[in-house]
Amino acid sequence: MSYVDLAWPWGLVLLGLFTLISSPAHGLRVWLASGMYILMGLRMGLGAVKMWQMGGLNTELPRYQYQRRRWRRAGKHNISLAIQVEILLQAVATASFLAIPLYVMAVNPKQSISVMAWIGLSLWVVALVMETVADVQKLKFLHEMRQAEQRNQVCDVGLWAYSRHPNYFAEWMAWNALVIMALPSWFHLLSSQPVVLWLTLGVSLMMVSYIMFSTLVFYTGAVPAEFYSAQKRPAYLAYQKTTNRFFPGPKK
Repeated sequence: MSYVDLAWPWGLVLLGLFTLISSPAHGLRVWLASGMYILMGLRMGLGAVKMWQMGGLNTELPRYQYQRRRWRRAGKHNISLAIQVEILLQAVATASFLAIPLYVMAVNPKQSISVMAWIGLSLWVVALVMETVADVQKLKFLHEMRQAEQRNQVCDVGLWAYSRHPNYFAEWMAWNALVIMALPSWFHLLSSQPVVLWLTLGVSLMMVSYIMFSTLVFYTGAVPAEFYSAQKRPAYLAYQKTTNRFFPGPKK
């Protein structure tokens, strides 16, 4: 299942490229939205390729090891079938809900970009910077711990002092930013689409935020990661008591 992490970021790249090729309105909004998807996909996809080349996908990633534990607790015995279903579910999510903000913006024939769309773009830039800073801070911390020959230490520096998963929070905010950026285009579609379809698209846009939140916190994000961190790192339980799990905030 770890190969899903290699596949789905490049799915975002394909969504962006497909939109650039097929969109009926090739304005600035389409170029911006497609570029945002392509950059998000490349950021994660290139990292996954590097991990694959270094042999990091030869064994199951911890979040998918945790998923197998869930299946065993639920009494599932056909693990091979469960893996295929899981892969298909993630593929469907990428090609449906996660594509909706981009496609809503791509079918809007109006060339001007609203203030709300610019706000969404600004929030997306801030979120991407925050996610990158968090990743760099953690990599630097791990490098320093290896140099000092200290194993299984808790990263609580920089942004990690305010959230146990600042990178996941920033990733969620990046998707919220895409939803905000798509809202003006969604409002514009009311004049040209049946009300039922228009409302369905609006609910689907909101589902993007919910799906990413539940995934990054409970499904493959914070909960599985902390299950193993608490086992490997003696100081992690104290870190959990003093630092918010997802939303950044002051130490308790």
